[in-house]
Amino acid sequence: MKNNRFISIAVDGPVGAGKSTLCDALARRLGIVHLDTGAMYRAFGLYVLRHQDISPDDEEALGRLIREGQINIGVSFEGDSQITFLNGEDVTKQLRGEAVGAAASAVSRFPAVRRYLVSLQQNLAKERSLLIDGRDISTVVLPDAKVKIFLTASVEDRALRRFHQLIDAGIDADYATVLKDLIARDEQDQNRQTDPLRPAQDAIILDTTNLKFEESLQKMLAIVCKVYEQN
Repeated sequence: MKNNRFISIAVDGPVGAGKSTLCDALARRLGIVHLDTGAMYRAFGLYVLRHQDISPDDEEALGRLIREGQINIGVSFEGDSQITFLNGEDVTKQLRGEAVGAAASAVSRFPAVRRYLVSLQQNLAKERSLLIDGRDISTVVLPDAKVKIFLTASVEDRALRRFHQLIDAGIDADYATVLKDLIARDEQDQNRQTDPLRPAQDAIILDTTNLKFEESLQKMLAIVCKVYEQN
């Protein structure tokens, strides 16, 4: 690739499309930092789960948390690993359970939550080369990113990947339940009023159904190299 002061790559896609693992590997290949925005939403969801007096469906209460400074989410990077903080506590290893994911999906519907986290993400993008993945990166967070990829796969394929991911992490899981949850979360993400999940008009759509990990990674790397060679 040609030398560029900053590399900006935006990757979007539904739950279970392999964004986190593929983007981790792609960022390492490129020698840049990978920001997992989903972890930031999960940290917000974790806060709500820890405070039973706050409902993930209570938009006013969630907005008040932000306005009053009761919640503070941050990230740092150690080598090629992202550390996610909730009010100063490293919660990175507590963010992958299904309950946390469901809470994250619920709170992400609300404009105040999205504005708060999008602002944090955009500030990080001003400081360095970044590969950012999430649900609205190409359309909202980094609309001027040089590379925009929409990563997807069949819901059955995504559910199977998610099921194995949970099992490998030592979390009890049932495939039928994971599939049902993914279908529900797809519906919620695609139909929320604020920043619904959709490909940017200029995004390259990459369907990884039936592709092995290395095949998907090589396709993403080829897309990035082609775009930057042309600029």
